[in-house]
Amino acid sequence: MRRVYLDYAATTPVDPRVIEVTADALALWPGNPSSLYAEGREARAALEKARADVARSIGAAHPDEVVFCGSGTESDNAAVLGIARKAVAAGREPHVVVSAFEHHAVLEAAESLAREGYAVDLVAPDPHGRIDPAAIGAALRERTALVSVMHANNEIGTVQDIRAIAEAAHACGAYVHTDAAQSLGKIDVHVRALGCDALSAAGHKIYAPKGTGILYLRKGTPFAPLLRGGGQEGGLRSGTQSVAGAVGFATALKIMDEERPAEMPRLAGLRDTIERELATRVGSLTVHGSGATRLPHLTNLGIAGCDGQSLLLHLDEAGFSVSAGSACSSGSAQVSHVLRAIGVAGRTDEASLRITVGRWTTAEDVDRFVEAAAAIIETLRSR
Repeated sequence: MRRVYLDYAATTPVDPRVIEVTADALALWPGNPSSLYAEGREARAALEKARADVARSIGAAHPDEVVFCGSGTESDNAAVLGIARKAVAAGREPHVVVSAFEHHAVLEAAESLAREGYAVDLVAPDPHGRIDPAAIGAALRERTALVSVMHANNEIGTVQDIRAIAEAAHACGAYVHTDAAQSLGKIDVHVRALGCDALSAAGHKIYAPKGTGILYLRKGTPFAPLLRGGGQEGGLRSGTQSVAGAVGFATALKIMDEERPAEMPRLAGLRDTIERELATRVGSLTVHGSGATRLPHLTNLGIAGCDGQSLLLHLDEAGFSVSAGSACSSGSAQVSHVLRAIGVAGRTDEASLRITVGRWTTAEDVDRFVEAAAAIIETLRSR
């Protein structure tokens, strides 16, 4: 019987339609898009069409506001470091505000700023996994440089009110960055509606090839490039662009946009089935973040009475790929920083499972998973 992949939040398999377009791009446009001869011009035209398509999808005012990157991590790093440093050089205070349960790409970039002498304030979410815009407002100073709050959390799926957070930040002149790696393609991501100055996303979360990403930079946002050298991407990100990667990203996002009206309700139904049926069978189950608006395809379950690492390994042996909500992702029994931030105390006898459904998940897959997971949990609890 085939394995069932239920970790789409970690990475998505590349869609065959995207593979085809990406392979065609590799063959059709081998030139360097910075070259002036015919092959370079053809590659440049394909690159700029992909940029325009992405800009249109996310509601950017101009294609030049989209910068192609090598990953979501690069985009996060570039945004946090590049905006804060340039804003401070222009007279803002060396002070940044980030949520306490950001992706490590944001948290560790903020830590780098702290080592440079910046003040960094971490704003904790409430127990439901929501960042209160008023709490962001309370952390702001008169000349704060940057606020960074993720659009949707990667472990528990809670969606933040970026618009309200941006309004609070802009009232004191701070710039706003949001990590939309998990939300892009799953819910509406429109940069002007969100009110953000910068946004990061990764291709491998939307069925595009790994090693692709974007950074949206609103025109006029201060920014010091992280990568320097050849001056590509309008001087914002040096390095020869991957034309095929950009085309693959744009194609994957187009498919996500076209299929979202039908696909997201389907995935939400599968997620709800997992939560409902597993709770009925095993009891003592907590759905982390259930009191907030969540992504439709993601659930994070707290399961008392069994060890998370053992549960993960038994599920893997049974043919199911899931994540232990980062609690055991590195072999550690420590609860993840996200769950700590929402007040979940670390316990070695409580498993945390992040289960994410996706494009190729079926109702039969979900039924098989619930059946297997319930049996394994019962076995582990009886030991």
